[in-house]
Amino acid sequence: MLSDSVRVLMISGSTRNGSANSAALVTAAALAPRRVTPVLYGGLADLPAFNPDHDGDLLPPAAAALRGEIAAAAAVLFCTPEYAGTLPGSLKNLLDWTVGGGEMNEKPAAWINVANPGRGGGATATLASVLSYVGADVIDAACRDIPVPRDAVTPDGTVSDPRFTATVADIWGAVLGHLDAAS
Repeated sequence: MLSDSVRVLMISGSTRNGSANSAALVTAAALAPRRVTPVLYGGLADLPAFNPDHDGDLLPPAAAALRGEIAAAAAVLFCTPEYAGTLPGSLKNLLDWTVGGGEMNEKPAAWINVANPGRGGGATATLASVLSYVGADVIDAACRDIPVPRDAVTPDGTVSDPRFTATVADIWGAVLGHLDAAS
């Protein structure tokens, strides 16, 4: 069992103000067990478009910061909307920046899908494919569909739905269980 606090990087695939995806991660961070140090990644909109020519000595500062955040995390938790049947371009761009550095290789990762029932599957399927490609260790038991109704996102940017908070507790249990088993 891990004895120290574990750092979990939380990445929203949305750049929209009032996003249910970002609210879900803010809420999950607030509900994190004492052993978890949640870190909300806020640099999605600042990442330049991926360019393989800059993936090395010319790594842009925002991409270097992203890689550093991932490397410092024990696990990564994503929550993303689905745009045009797949990941938003900004999140795919973020994931492209992770290919060359190898920080996601064997990194435990999971996702929350907050879309309405029957929606979001294209985004999570693409996310699963990319995470597999970069060698992430997907925590299947922590990957959940938890629909969040628009009216459940409060003015302070959190989710007020008790079903959501109950399921988030299960997600944290699955993440910590996975990390404990791997240590």
